[in-house]
Amino acid sequence: MADREQPVSRGAEAALHAVEWLGLPALRKDRETKTYRPKNLDERLKRERTRNEVRLLTEARRLGVRTPILYDIDLPNHRLILEQLPGPTLKELLEAAKEDPSAVAPSVRALGFAIGRLHAGGLSHGDLTSSNVLFPQGSTGAPALLDLSMGARNAGVEEKGIDLHLIDEDLQALHPKGAALFRAFLEGYAEGDPEGAAEVRKRAREIRGRVRYA
Repeated sequence: MADREQPVSRGAEAALHAVEWLGLPALRKDRETKTYRPKNLDERLKRERTRNEVRLLTEARRLGVRTPILYDIDLPNHRLILEQLPGPTLKELLEAAKEDPSAVAPSVRALGFAIGRLHAGGLSHGDLTSSNVLFPQGSTGAPALLDLSMGARNAGVEEKGIDLHLIDEDLQALHPKGAALFRAFLEGYAEGDPEGAAEVRKRAREIRGRVRYA
C-alpha cells in the first residue's frame, strides 16, 4: 500500500481514507475508538461490526448484488481495505433531478430490485439511505450498496421492513416527488423478492405508523 492517503469522510462509526492497494485505488475503513463506551464493550462492538460487514459484503455479492470488493481485513485493528468505486451516490442523483423525477426513477427502481434480491437471500442492509448507494456505471447502471455493517444475516421481516422504511423516509426528505419515487422503488423490490415483498411492505407501513405516533 502506498504511503499517500487522503481523508474521504468520517461517520459515526468509522473514518474513510483514499489509499492505493497493490496499485489499485482503494478505501481504508478504520473503526474508531469511542471513549464514551467502556473499553471492553467498545472493542467488542468494533470487532463484531467489522466481522459482520465482511460477511455481508461477501454474501451480498453471492446474491448478485454489487458491493465494493474486499481487498484486505485487519481484524485486530478493526480495519478494512475496500475497492474504491466511482460514480454518483443516489443522494447526488436525487439532488440533480429535483425538476425532473423521471430522470432518477429508473435508478430508484434498480435499487428496489437490488434490495429485493438482498432480502430474498435473507440479508438486510441496516442503514439504507441514499448516501449508502452508489452507481458506478452512472444513473442507468446497477447500484452498489455501501456500508452494510449494521445489516443482519438471517434477517426477519422486521429488519427488512426497517430497510424499506428508511429509504422511504430518505426519498421523501430529499425529493418533492419522493412518494412517487418510493412507488418506483417498490416496483423493483417486488421483482427482486416476489415471494416476500408483500409481507415486508406491510411491516414497513406498520413501522411508519409506530414512528409517526411514538
